[in-house]
Amino acid sequence: MQNIKEITAKETFSVRHPVLRAGKPKETCHFDGDNFESTVHFGLFLEQELKGVISLFKNITDLFAENIQYQIKGMAVLENYRKKGLIEALILHCEKYCITRNANLIWFNARKDAVGFYQKMAYQKKGMPFEIENIGEHVVMFKNL
Repeated sequence: MQNIKEITAKETFSVRHPVLRAGKPKETCHFDGDNFESTVHFGLFLEQELKGVISLFKNITDLFAENIQYQIKGMAVLENYRKKGLIEALILHCEKYCITRNANLIWFNARKDAVGFYQKMAYQKKGMPFEIENIGEHVVMFKNL
């Protein structure tokens, strides 16, 4: 049975590290703003074991005019649990959370090869692709809430 609940930034590392920072020191799993009061982290549990994580940062970018924006960071699902709807469940959970906070917009930097997946969830591309050093090509994606 699937359960999504709030977790600490440090608890995300057990999924962030093997998925997003494999081969790098564990401390690279810490993101600026992880411990801000306005940041929230969610874990997706299957049979009480953490299998996926996502973090929401109250973060305004000049790319959008909306007053209340949240940025998704650190989306990750352990390899054996991919393509089972877990990322979609985490994103939908974040969207609901943002709506309860009267947010106008949710956005994130998407890896180029995942753009089509996010477009199926009604996210749109903004701007040109860009490189994130040591990670790869990304594009900003967003959804008005």
